[in-house]
Formats: sequence, structure tokens, C-alpha cells
Amino acid sequence: MPHSYGVRARTRHMFAKKFRAHGLPNLSQYLMAVKVGDYVDIFANPSIHKGMPHKGYHGRTGIVFNVTKSSVGVRVNKLVNGRIIEKRIHVRIEHVRKSKCQAEILRRKVFNEEAKKKARETGVKINLKRFPKQPKEGYFLAAPGGEGTEITTIQPLPFSDLV
Repeated sequence: MPHSYGVRARTRHMFAKKFRAHGLPNLSQYLMAVKVGDYVDIFANPSIHKGMPHKGYHGRTGIVFNVTKSSVGVRVNKLVNGRIIEKRIHVRIEHVRKSKCQAEILRRKVFNEEAKKKARETGVKINLKRFPKQPKEGYFLAAPGGEGTEITTIQPLPFSDLV
């Protein structure tokens, strides 16, 4: 068969709804508050064909640069021939989600400000840098059966030909 190069080619699973999640989007999706500068995830809703982004932008995170009556303008980075270009696309609000990419950064910022305030009051120097997860602390395992019991060691028997 000849190859298909349509707009929705090779989107069988991408533009399919999950099991028992079919139908129109909730009203909260339309009433979502979006401001210029917000981070949003472009996630095409296959039940709404109007204002649907191209499949190349599905799953991308971008920054809102324009808000209109029923859509938002989003700045998205796209890889084109080995270079990254910033594309500006308008997508209807049904195909956009608030991104959680900044949640950890904002939570850490609030925590760091509180820690800095406490450090200024107490006069103690504080380190606010992140560290990778460290190995667990070493410990001694208590002998089974209490302190006075003797530990038996088990060794394998030497090989013997039984035939």
C-alpha cells in the first residue's frame, strides 16, 4: 500500500482516548485560568477537532504568550534539521493543560525563603543547595536469639561423585 502523509498520519494511539474516558471535556477545562507567562502542556483532545495542534506538538511544554476568547498562543521549541526553533502556535483551550514542571521549583523557592529568614534571625549559616540521594547509614544487625547465643556458619559440602 502507498505511504500516507496526512496531517493525522501515524496517530492511532496518540489521538485515542483512554478506556472509559470518552466524550466531551469537563466544563472546568473551559474555565481554566491561563495567564501570559504560564507554563502549559499541549495535549491534544481527540474529541474536539477544532483548534487541534499538529501531532508534532502533542506532549510538548510551552509558555503562553497570548490569550484569546477560546484559545491560547503558546511558544514551543521544535527541532528542525538539527537546530531548535521557537514556534508560536495558537491552540484551543481544550488541548492545553496547566504544566506541573514548575511546581517543584516553586515549592523549593518558598522553603528556601523560609530557611533564609530563620537563618538571618538565628545567625546560623545554612546551605540551600540540592544534594543527590545519599547511601543509607551503616548499622549492626542484632544477633537472632539474643546476646548469648552462638552464631553457626554454614559451608557447602565438597563435591563427591555418588555414582
